[in-house]
Amino acid sequence: MAAPWPAGPVSPESSAVQFRGLLWFVVFTTGSWSAAATAAAGSEETLKCEDLKMGQYICKGPIINDATQEPVNCTNYTAHVPCFPAPNITCKDSSGNETHFTGSEVGFLKPIPCRNVNGYSYKVAVALSLFLGWLGADRFYLGYPALGLLKFCTVGFCGIGSLIDFILISMQIVGPSDGSSYIIDYYGARLTRLSITNETFRKTQLYP
Repeated sequence: MAAPWPAGPVSPESSAVQFRGLLWFVVFTTGSWSAAATAAAGSEETLKCEDLKMGQYICKGPIINDATQEPVNCTNYTAHVPCFPAPNITCKDSSGNETHFTGSEVGFLKPIPCRNVNGYSYKVAVALSLFLGWLGADRFYLGYPALGLLKFCTVGFCGIGSLIDFILISMQIVGPSDGSSYIIDYYGARLTRLSITNETFRKTQLYP
């Protein structure tokens, strides 16, 4: 059987005791949550510098090789440039050391794409195609001796083949026979081919 509810008014002393107990409970609970949050924040692992967001670092431009017009140390179509985290950023550098950066220290090396060149100049190929294309000089230069000999014997296929080759070479559709790229000025007229593969994301077109 439940105990009867006490009859009569509650004394002020009893109310004060209950209020102090409730206050201590709130303070204790809030302190526990604050300590847990502090511990969780302290246990978070420091980000790697390469995982920083845009605006938290700046990268220098690549050093260009005058002979190849490509970034130095270009290997397997990839070169690297130094990146500097912003001042007062703390992250792990490429060696795994947690560092507080001032803006002048290198935090990581960012990979950038580069091209494989093998000594074939775009300017030379276009000039040969324009002035000596009817003799097949452009095809000989690019490593197509059979086509070069055929153009030489037919005077550039009566001029039609020379015109077609000039257009194809100028548009960088025909390149060196070894599969390498032309040597073109780093800020020159480079052609970037776009292609669609199974990994290409195609955005759905929305029509009104």
